[in-house]
Amino acid sequence: MFTFSLTLIRHGETQYNRDKLLQGQGVDTSLSETGLQQAEAAGRYLRDLRFNNVFVSNLQRAQETAEIILRKNTHSSGTEMVLDPLLRERGFGIAEGHPKEHLKNLAKAAGQSCRDFTPPGGETIAQVRHRFQKFLKVLFQRMLEDHGWSGPAPCEGALEAAAAAADGPAADDGLAGVPVHALVVSHGAYIRLAIRHLVEDIVCSLPPGVKIPQLFSLCANTGISRFVLSLSPSKSGTKLSAARCVFTNRVDHLEDLEPSE
Repeated sequence: MFTFSLTLIRHGETQYNRDKLLQGQGVDTSLSETGLQQAEAAGRYLRDLRFNNVFVSNLQRAQETAEIILRKNTHSSGTEMVLDPLLRERGFGIAEGHPKEHLKNLAKAAGQSCRDFTPPGGETIAQVRHRFQKFLKVLFQRMLEDHGWSGPAPCEGALEAAAAAADGPAADDGLAGVPVHALVVSHGAYIRLAIRHLVEDIVCSLPPGVKIPQLFSLCANTGISRFVLSLSPSKSGTKLSAARCVFTNRVDHLEDLEPSE
């Protein structure tokens, strides 16, 4: 069996985020000044967690966020950053570049809820989930190619440090005994659907006392979620044998930032 952690992070704020405009895939903007500060804060928060593999949406806002996080990291500054279009934001078709209220109006005119509505030219929820399923296959294959079934042994003292950190909201909590770590930097709607897939379709175990609405809420810019996944060999190749949600939508690192004007 091979076990590794998967840390999901939403990109930092862009001006479109601040103005409550939909970006999707067709609008490819850079981080705002606040977004740069958020990415710096996320990098400081995660600085001591060694990421063995890094996967990033190939949209600019996600790349910039990942570059800053890795630059701040004590161990992972030289880690290869794999750009993967499977991690791009959900496509919102003709609604991209418009206020979010415009999407709600389109859904209302179509007689559908905004959550279930697909604007013309956009991706359905099912299509995005399928895209994440394809990414998981790529992720599993890459992790096994790079680390094998056993993976590297934890460095001396790592298990004790992780176990101690699990008592509080530290950046590495939930990782006692897990020596391999993957970082994914993606987008809000995509990550929300990815978490729904992990919780509802894979049926991973949840933290005690967790509230389901919190699990599935849209995370803030640079919000952090973490899962621990275990793979086992099977007749068809590889199967996911266990999955555990450690936390979702954590924003501890943003507490000391000045609020946006």
